[in-house]
Formats: sequence, C-alpha cells, structure tokens
Amino acid sequence: MMSSLRALQQWYAAACDGDWEHSYGMRIETTDNPGWILSVDLARTNLYGRTCEREDQCADGSWISTKSDGIEFVAACDPGSLERAIGYFLEFAAPGPS
Repeated sequence: MMSSLRALQQWYAAACDGDWEHSYGMRIETTDNPGWILSVDLARTNLYGRTCEREDQCADGSWISTKSDGIEFVAACDPGSLERAIGYFLEFAAPGPS
C-alpha cells in the first residue's frame, strides 16, 4: 500500500505540466491553534469545479475539516491528523465511478 505522502507527491507531479506549477500549487502550513492546513489549488487540474465539505470530530479530541469550493481544496486538522488530512484529499482526488 502506498503511503499518503508518496501518493500526494505523485498527484503533485502529475499536475505539474510546465505551466501549472508556476502559478498554482499546494501548501502545508502550521496553525496557531495548533494544527495543520493543507491547501491545494485545483485550477487547471481535473479536479477543478469539484466541491466537498466534511467535518469530523473524534472522541479522542482529534478533528479535521475539509472544504473545496471547486477552485481550492483546504483541509484543516489537529497536530496529529495531517496524514488523515492528506488521505481526505486523496479520496477527494480519486476518480469517481464511471
């Protein structure tokens, strides 16, 4: 099974076309609450226009919130859930049923 980080790297590499990466991209940042934010620009990708919204709160105190307006996918999460946030993006990016 491929790690979520490796799969994210592959998605990014596939999105890079010589132009996209000069104007768009993805960012992983820390927040002061504390936590993480993963932002992915969807413009000029096959995900452009795809929307979603999801929030999870777990009994152990972990949390994650994801949203896409069709232009940008953003996942915010607690300090221990970055891998899960990446996984949510990969689920979002997976091809739908044909």
